Amino acid sequence: MLAKKNVKYFQVAQGVWGMRLLFVNVYMIANRRGAGKGWVLVDTGTKGSEDKIIGMAEAIFGPGTRPSAIVLTHGHSDHAGSLCELLKVWNVAVYAHHLEAPYLTGKSSYPPADPQTGGGLMSLASVLFSTKPINVRRNLIEIDLYDGIPELPEWKVIHTPGHTPGHISLFMPLNTTLIAGDAFTTTQAESAWHLALYKKKVSGPPKYITSDWIAAAKSVRKLAALQPRIAATGHGPVMRGRELATELSVLANRFEEVAVPKQGRYVGHAAVSDENGVRYIPPAVSNKHAKAALAIAAALVGFLVVNKATKLW
Repeated sequence: MLAKKNVKYFQVAQGVWGMRLLFVNVYMIANRRGAGKGWVLVDTGTKGSEDKIIGMAEAIFGPGTRPSAIVLTHGHSDHAGSLCELLKVWNVAVYAHHLEAPYLTGKSSYPPADPQTGGGLMSLASVLFSTKPINVRRNLIEIDLYDGIPELPEWKVIHTPGHTPGHISLFMPLNTTLIAGDAFTTTQAESAWHLALYKKKVSGPPKYITSDWIAAAKSVRKLAALQPRIAATGHGPVMRGRELATELSVLANRFEEVAVPKQGRYVGHAAVSDENGVRYIPPAVSNKHAKAALAIAAALVGFLVVNKATKLW
């Protein structure tokens, strides 16, 4: 763990660094070749994360630095929350898949979160998570999956839908490093306890905000087939080597058993989306868990504050 200017970050691989912002990770990639050179930011964390991200960038690349581009694995509020504020400082291109564009240009909200999936406090509290769109139309560039991202010529862009329609992952074939976003996680994202302790465990995408489980299963199997030696995800610590290979293989082979929730709004009936946004949302099975979530919201906030105070964060 490295620290400078009260900013803590970690090494993922050569030329790749990450930072944990509460329960979500952001990454910076030094691009050795291609347009712009310099470095690229992958995801922007929750709202209010911009100062820490800028601090990390300056600690690694020097004062006044700016990325050559920002890449979004997807546009959920914990991955694009500080994007608008960062663009006020860094007026750079923002790359995303074209099926994410409706949620990044103000056209459509994401399907609502599903607190009925269970698995922990984060699932219950998910009704409080914003699914509203943002509008970064002026900076947005839709990714060409064939040509990839010019600022990251050594990285392959892989469409990994399921968690969101336009979710993408980044893969470096040279050293088989994978930045997976929320296609899968390396902790149990539904559990506030697992998130607080940064407990390591290859798991499926966050249950409470994944809207197409059939697509999600295909995406995990696509990534497992790449046999990455390093995996950096949106939630959880970096995993490597045999531990990663073993657990990712289990997830891919037993996805329906170990990752898909037993009940929930999108279990058996996926949300339907296209280039204009959401077209169909399955009806909620029950709203009793949503009501319970509001009752425990204060407890969740208190939990986070206590853990931050005790330096678990």
